[in-house]
Amino acid sequence: MRPRLWLLLAAQLAVVRGSSVLQQTPAYIQVQTNKMAMLSCEAKISLGNMRIYWLRQRQAPSSDSHHEFLALWDSTKGTVHGEEVAQEKIAVFRDASRFILNLTSVKPEDSGIYFCMIIGSPELTFGKGTQLSVVDFLPTTAQPTKKSTPKKRGCRLPRPATQKGPLCSPITLGLLVAGVLVLLVSLGVAIHLYCRRRRARLRFIKQFYK
Repeated sequence: MRPRLWLLLAAQLAVVRGSSVLQQTPAYIQVQTNKMAMLSCEAKISLGNMRIYWLRQRQAPSSDSHHEFLALWDSTKGTVHGEEVAQEKIAVFRDASRFILNLTSVKPEDSGIYFCMIIGSPELTFGKGTQLSVVDFLPTTAQPTKKSTPKKRGCRLPRPATQKGPLCSPITLGLLVAGVLVLLVSLGVAIHLYCRRRRARLRFIKQFYK
């Protein structure tokens, strides 16, 4: 059996067995058409000279929904591309324990789930996959509503109430009180003088009739 056919058959049988040995990030990514997408696969074990394979399962609905071998990373050869894969579009880089799949000028037909895989003895180990969605327009993010800052109010002096009628100042009140007192004193003096005159008149009349 040809290696490529064996690889695809093995992928169909074992892809559901996502392993924590290979951690793929992000789990989901949305990229605009003709932009670049970078998918990461980090190995939690020492791989030595072991190869890292990248596979793609196209999103449904699609007649081509099988796992497609894209490329692999080889410690001596670097990136090795699969058959019928545009080499200028796909590249694999290694950064310590991370293996990065770089896709340039992505198209909507590149949408799908991307898996990294290592071939052990005797089993295959897969990552849990990264779902790539290629769209013509990215959804706009709603801007958070800004809260209006309340304006600081300065201290205002109370306005004097508008007075109706004459203004009663302390001086005016004092003059009114003094006037009332003078009238009362004058009235008292007048009553006192009237009483004295009346008594004097009564005494004069008594003396006249004796």
